[in-house]
Amino acid sequence: MNSAVLKKTMYWFVVPALLMYLVFWIYPILKLFQYSISDYNGYVQQFNYIGFDNFKQVFKDGIVGTSLSNTLIYTVIFVVFSNAIALGLAFVLNMKIRATGLYRTAAYIPTLFSAIVVGFIWSYVYMPESGLIASVMNWLGMNGSDLNLLGSYGSALYAISAVEVWKHIGTSTVIYLAGLQTVPQDLIEAGKIDGASSWKITRFIRIPLLATSITINVTLSVINGLKAFDYPFIMTNGGPGRATSTLLVDIFRMAFKEQQFGLASALAVISFAVIILITTLFVTRLNKREVSA
Repeated sequence: MNSAVLKKTMYWFVVPALLMYLVFWIYPILKLFQYSISDYNGYVQQFNYIGFDNFKQVFKDGIVGTSLSNTLIYTVIFVVFSNAIALGLAFVLNMKIRATGLYRTAAYIPTLFSAIVVGFIWSYVYMPESGLIASVMNWLGMNGSDLNLLGSYGSALYAISAVEVWKHIGTSTVIYLAGLQTVPQDLIEAGKIDGASSWKITRFIRIPLLATSITINVTLSVINGLKAFDYPFIMTNGGPGRATSTLLVDIFRMAFKEQQFGLASALAVISFAVIILITTLFVTRLNKREVSA
């Protein structure tokens, strides 16, 4: 078989993957844009095109402002705390200590649970009167019955964000730990010989060489934060009021509870644009830092 025939044959192996990409990715996106400029209710196939009225409506009703604000706060908390805690854990677990394998396994265990299981477990942990936190507070002589983290407008979003951080710390820790184990020991020994302290070795050797791991973890954290749905939906259903209504929670509510599929599609288009924009900015910035490091 000559090279020309072989090259043509190789192209045919791409066709199945390309078809799946078109059917399950490109086509749904095109339909999403189509529905976003219509009054489609999700059930009746006859619908009218109404231009950009849906986009005007979601901005006019304040839906975008509230849900986007909640999503961004959620994302910032998740990105900062999950990466900071995971990086610290990675440094500790990279030390030569007893039962290191046990500690590494324990750090990764929360990642293995499904979102539904985690959501229900933490709902009971946060329960005002008989939950774990309330019981510990009562045992310590404090009034845990008055603590209602999920029922308070000011604390619900932060409480749910903490659950997301707890769930994903294991994955970030593994990535950071893998990066630390690739740091050349020669550089560390050279730093010690030059009289550098442990902090300076970490600051000027280990962390710069973790640039790729940081880029991966921050990018994944940003994407997970911006598409937050599981825990706000499972634990509070977007409440109290709209304190924990993220972009995806509002999309679900408008599409499947209020049968306003056109409005939901418009909000989904806005969410899609926001996620793409913020992720691109983060990746571009982190890649520049990675090159300079």
